[in-house]
Amino acid sequence: MRLWTLHPRYLDARGLTALWREALLAQRVLCGATRGYRHHPQLQRFRACPDPLGAIGAFLTAIADEADARGYGFDRARIAHPGIDCVLEETEGQLLFELGHLQAKLAVRSPQTLSRLPRSEAPQAHPLFRIVPGPIRSWEKTRG
Repeated sequence: MRLWTLHPRYLDARGLTALWREALLAQRVLCGATRGYRHHPQLQRFRACPDPLGAIGAFLTAIADEADARGYGFDRARIAHPGIDCVLEETEGQLLFELGHLQAKLAVRSPQTLSRLPRSEAPQAHPLFRIVPGPIRSWEKTRG
């Protein structure tokens, strides 16, 4: 499960669709509607929010907004709490780590999308997140 801190605009079609599916799964987990993924580390930041279902609803709404902008038909009726307005803090280190992770994925599957990623300026975060100084999160799986 990858719930990107990066703005969904940076994802290719495959990545955006996967993010939608994974965020819907996260919503099910947070609702207690599934037994799998209950302890997934990426859900920590949503659970730390006073309204986890509102936070995942806001996360999903921004994904659906990006899908609409591309002419895709994501079913907004699947968002349990779509109107919640909230912001979560995430670290600059986490955002930049994810940018590198996405660059590696896109180099293999979508070089054209990779060429549109920001190179000199900081990437934009998903609208749910406000970026603050700090390192990669302890829950992130990093290699070596």
